[in-house]
Amino acid sequence: MSTAIQIGPALIEVPPSDFLMGSEKGQDCERPIHRVWVGAFLLAATQVTNEQYGRFLLSAATTPPPFWRDPKFNHPQQPVAGVSWHEAVHYCEWLSLQTGRRFRLPTEAEWECAARGGLEQKQFPWGDDPPQSLPNYATRWQSGPEPVAQDAPNGFGLYDIGDNVHEWCSDWYDPNYYAISPERNPQGPDESPMKPPRKASRGGSWRHHIKVARCSARSSIPPEFQYADYGFRVACDVP
Repeated sequence: MSTAIQIGPALIEVPPSDFLMGSEKGQDCERPIHRVWVGAFLLAATQVTNEQYGRFLLSAATTPPPFWRDPKFNHPQQPVAGVSWHEAVHYCEWLSLQTGRRFRLPTEAEWECAARGGLEQKQFPWGDDPPQSLPNYATRWQSGPEPVAQDAPNGFGLYDIGDNVHEWCSDWYDPNYYAISPERNPQGPDESPMKPPRKASRGGSWRHHIKVARCSARSSIPPEFQYADYGFRVACDVP
């Protein structure tokens, strides 16, 4: 077992993929559907947990997120919640120093590719059946996120890729970016046209009426915000 997996989350290799990004069934920002090629990369099997983030807090002697001691959010295996984009990047930088590997946040294209798990143009990581078809859907996520990896993973072996907490991405957010997005490994725009500027995020949230997001659904908030339904999942370049 590698040092990276001991200190941080277990990593899954997402193979090079050519896929249709976006959806005609979603919001305007998910159009136009466009073909994207994403090179191989590693993505954490789970969202970063409180246990994993706690090692970073002790080592880096930095301030914990605002919900750190809230019993609804502080189970060791729950995803860390209330982390700003800047704090998520700081964690990636710390993990890179600890392991000698380059950890980072995934791009929007990488995240959507990974969430689809090899299923072309399906609504959700498991297919097109609605979230309400999931076991015990009506009684889950009542007051906060669940501990990670409670359900079966998607086709690539990734857990909770559409639910639990929103996951920060590396990209600046532009609702019109898809019209000019390059075909290979898009990195997002150089800046956000929003006022104030926003960073992109993906995935569903325990706080929403519909708890699981579609694979193509896009979201965003300013990078300094610390929301109770925001966490992250780390990516890593293939050695």
